[in-house]
Amino acid sequence: MYLAIDTSTDNASIAVAGEERVLAELSWYCRQNHSVELMPSIMRLLGQAGTELKALKGIVVARGPGSFNGLRVGISTAKGLAFSLNIPLAGVSTLEAAAWQHAASGLPVCPIFNAGRSEIAFAIYQQKDKEWQQLAGQQLTTVDKLCSQIKSRTIFGGEPSEGVIQQLKQKLGSKTIIPPPAARLRRAAFLAELGIKRITAGDCDPPASLQPIYMRKPPITTPKRNLRLINSQQ
Repeated sequence: MYLAIDTSTDNASIAVAGEERVLAELSWYCRQNHSVELMPSIMRLLGQAGTELKALKGIVVARGPGSFNGLRVGISTAKGLAFSLNIPLAGVSTLEAAAWQHAASGLPVCPIFNAGRSEIAFAIYQQKDKEWQQLAGQQLTTVDKLCSQIKSRTIFGGEPSEGVIQQLKQKLGSKTIIPPPAARLRRAAFLAELGIKRITAGDCDPPASLQPIYMRKPPITTPKRNLRLINSQQ
C-alpha cells in the first residue's frame, strides 16, 4: 500500500491506495491547520484501510505550487515517514495531479490556483493517444495572458476563484469548460496514481533533496529598520 499526501492549499487530501485500487481517502477543508490535523488524519485513515505505517511501500506527496505553510507541513511529513520507514518517496506537481483527474476526457486540462497579486498559477496537460502530455509548463501569469494561449475547448480545474471563472467565461466563451465544485475538488487518489507509477518505475526522489514548488518566494523579509540598525553599527 502507498500513502498519498496533498496539503498544497487550505483543502487537504490524503489517500491509502495500491496499484489496483483505493482503500481509503479523506479530503477536508483544514484552513491553515495542516500541522495539527495531518498526522492524526493519516493514522485514522490507515486504521480505516485496515493497515499501518510499517506496511506502506511508498509515500507520494504533492510538491506544489501552493501555500508556504501547507507545502512545508506536507512535504516535511512525507520526507520524515519515507526516511524513518526506509521506503521510496515521489513528489508530484499539484497542478499535474489536479489535471490528471480529468485526463479521461481527452481534452486539454488547465488546472488553476490563485497566486495572489492578481496572478494565477497554471499548466496545461492532455491525454493524447494514451500518452499523458504537458502542453504548457507551470507558470505564473494573469488571466488575460492565459486566455491568449487557449486555442480550443479546455477544462479548467484546480481552485480558480469565482472572479477568475467569470473572466474565463467572458473571454473564452464556449471554449471554457468549468466542472462543478465537487469535480474540481483535489483528490489524493489521483495524486497516488501518478506517484505510484513513478515509484514502480524506479523514478523516486531522495528525501533529503525533495523541495516544494512555491513559484514565488514566501512573504518573509527582514524588516528595513533592522537592516538600518545593523548598517549603522558596522
